[in-house]
Amino acid sequence: MSNLTNRPPLGLKKPKDKKDAKHLDKIRQMPCCVCKKFGLVQRSPTTAHHCIHDRYGSRKTSDYNAVPLCDGHHQALWDKSQDCAIHDNKKKWRELYGADWSYVQVTQI
Repeated sequence: MSNLTNRPPLGLKKPKDKKDAKHLDKIRQMPCCVCKKFGLVQRSPTTAHHCIHDRYGSRKTSDYNAVPLCDGHHQALWDKSQDCAIHDNKKKWRELYGADWSYVQVTQI
């Protein structure tokens, strides 16, 4: 019998995306994409942020869809100088800066 729905058998998950540490290191060397776009002063090192807007489910996006964010725009663990950190308030962040996945094109080098 053939698989007419082209779906995996029930209970089996899709394979996880491969991790790419070299690509994430390149992203961490870039300036914060939000600071750069809006002409803000970047006051903390860049971190790699895996996009969370419009993601349905708990699975982390691929390393190739990560974007460079300073700590102030990412988690604000110690840099509180920016208006909003995405992990503090993703709705407000989206209102201020747009969807996080819209910045992925800056990493496509």
